[in-house]
Amino acid sequence: MLPSEPDTPPGAVVGAGEPAPEAADAAAPRRQRRGPRSVYLALALVALIGGSALFLSGYSLGARVATTPGTPAELQAAFAPFWDAYDAITQQFVGKVDRKQLVEGAIDGMVGSLGDQFTQYLTSEEYRQNLQGIAGRFEGIGAEIAARAASGGDAACSPLGPDCRLTVIAPIADSPAEKAGLKAGDVVAAIDAATVDGLTLDEAIARVRGPKSTPVTLSIVRDGAAPFDVTIVRDLIRRREIQTRDLADGTVGYVKLAGFSDGSAADFERAIADYAQRGVKKIVLDLRGNGGGFVTAARSIASQFIGSGPIYWQENAKGDQVAADAKPGGAATDPSFQVAVLIDGGSASASEIVAGALQDTKRAVLVGEKSFGKGTIQEWLPFPDDTGGMRLTIAKWLTPDKRWIHSNGLLPDVAVVPGSTGPGRDAALDRALEVLGATVDVATPPPSPAPVP
Repeated sequence: MLPSEPDTPPGAVVGAGEPAPEAADAAAPRRQRRGPRSVYLALALVALIGGSALFLSGYSLGARVATTPGTPAELQAAFAPFWDAYDAITQQFVGKVDRKQLVEGAIDGMVGSLGDQFTQYLTSEEYRQNLQGIAGRFEGIGAEIAARAASGGDAACSPLGPDCRLTVIAPIADSPAEKAGLKAGDVVAAIDAATVDGLTLDEAIARVRGPKSTPVTLSIVRDGAAPFDVTIVRDLIRRREIQTRDLADGTVGYVKLAGFSDGSAADFERAIADYAQRGVKKIVLDLRGNGGGFVTAARSIASQFIGSGPIYWQENAKGDQVAADAKPGGAATDPSFQVAVLIDGGSASASEIVAGALQDTKRAVLVGEKSFGKGTIQEWLPFPDDTGGMRLTIAKWLTPDKRWIHSNGLLPDVAVVPGSTGPGRDAALDRALEVLGATVDVATPPPSPAPVP
């Protein structure tokens, strides 16, 4: 969970509360400890990412009797073994020693010793990409693509090849892909002159994505004609995290949320406001497969339905609890609005904050399967000098009734077994419509969003 969006443009993921001090590098015989230049990007998030991370700040060379400037006197003895090991490696190891890599390894090991899968050390590139992903932005061309069978239809396939084609679903509006002329149905046969045959969809996406302002050339097959090349200059792309549609003859509004960036929160608020203005007072909120994002986004989204009181509680390492109250002005806080929330084992972190808040306040009925169970908050801390950063667990979050759902998850009010309504149906969605008293036979499973490179 993140109290605020990072200053750095994003490119990775996390969830509710998840998704740095410094690692110094010196070259003098007597090394002075660098001051703690790290700036806390107070980005607490709830995320579904495992790993490890922490810090080692400064050092000085010397024998066991040497001191470590800047280290409190009471910690001199505790840090002596580390400096002894560092000195022995840098002074006596037969081979090249990369001091930056050595310090990064020490940080990684320190973090790993915590035994917390949600605390993680990240290299500078990993740190940048993770923050980009959490914030719903990444660097690429901006087109939804999928692996589709050559025989037709929307069936997914893998690996890519003659019978499984990398297909453009749609370019994002005003993206480099749209400006370059990509169209829905275009088949990508090669990326930078290398065939996509044999790749998975994720591997192909990784090749299309890349740093902002760099070019990528796609070999395109359109309507069965001969391939032609399109060169696209990558840019910063905002991921499409929200899908809306009308169900049950327009009496039910359906909103599927794929992430919890500040952008998705703003889009969600507009969608609910639009339904309210049109007099649609039955809402299905689909959080299935949503692994989380910014805590601020979770608070904003839940506040569309909850007029006052805590959305969640945050408990720090000392046991102090602080309430994150509902933001005023929600478009659907009136009890006349009926809400059903779809959850499953992939609903985690920020998704669970929203679902838990709506369940405790009796503002929604949870439909589907038990959620993941992520009840901790992580903070993102950058290291200086391009040495990466870390994601550190700094708090727990609890529902309005102060339930801690970590490792347990949220139990749905209405349990649904996937596929229980027959082939081609969305059992949980059908059941949610029943709960809302809406017509079920017109409901069809919403399409899953395609990945965007």
